[in-house]
Amino acid sequence: MNLRPRRAEPPRVDITPLIDVVFLMLIFFMVSTTFDKQTQLKVDLPSASPNESVEKPADKIEITIDSKGQFYVNERELVKHDADTLRRELQKVSDDRTDLPIIVSGDKNAPMQAAMTLLDVAGQLGMSHLSFVARQRQGDEDGGE
Repeated sequence: MNLRPRRAEPPRVDITPLIDVVFLMLIFFMVSTTFDKQTQLKVDLPSASPNESVEKPADKIEITIDSKGQFYVNERELVKHDADTLRRELQKVSDDRTDLPIIVSGDKNAPMQAAMTLLDVAGQLGMSHLSFVARQRQGDEDGGE
């Protein structure tokens, strides 16, 4: 009878299958992820004399408010980000037409004061066709916030 204790072999964990699964998940997420294209291609167009160019009248005005509260009218940043500058730019872009729709898109962290300034200026100019752009929520990720 052998009463000597056996030397226990230390347990070994084989992580090779785990690494395979992680790589498969990485490939799946890389292939299935959609990327929002926020930047646009910047092209330096050739110039022409003013007589040859025909300006198309604007059919809508797009205003973007970034997270710092700065205004961009039709993708052009304003020099100053105050109500007077915004009013002048809206008058210039709209050619004093009050029936043009204004499409407002803003950062979710944009200050509320910037949105209120925009609403105030548009109201003073008689522009009442405003719509705000929002991204549709996928499911209830934020817990109903």
